[in-house]
Amino acid sequence: LSQATTEPPKKKPDPVTSETVVIWGLRLWQVIGIFAIFVLAVIITLCCIFKCRIPRTKKEIEARYAQRQAAKNYADKLETVPPLNELTEIPG
Repeated sequence: LSQATTEPPKKKPDPVTSETVVIWGLRLWQVIGIFAIFVLAVIITLCCIFKCRIPRTKKEIEARYAQRQAAKNYADKLETVPPLNELTEIPG
């Protein structure tokens, strides 16, 4: 048998809506918006710093591969060239 009391029932917490004040007097939708803008700014900044554009066509992919191979061959040939002071020495 439960005890009958005259106390008013406990108040349920308000449901969380987009208009609920979360922090610093900002509403939930404002906090989410600021966070989304921040994340977007970070992504855009990273994409500008690092060239992460994805090639779209097979032709572009093959051209980029050929460019990398040519750069590698050039770097390998540069390593075989003797230092400048050895090339400019005058014998005798």
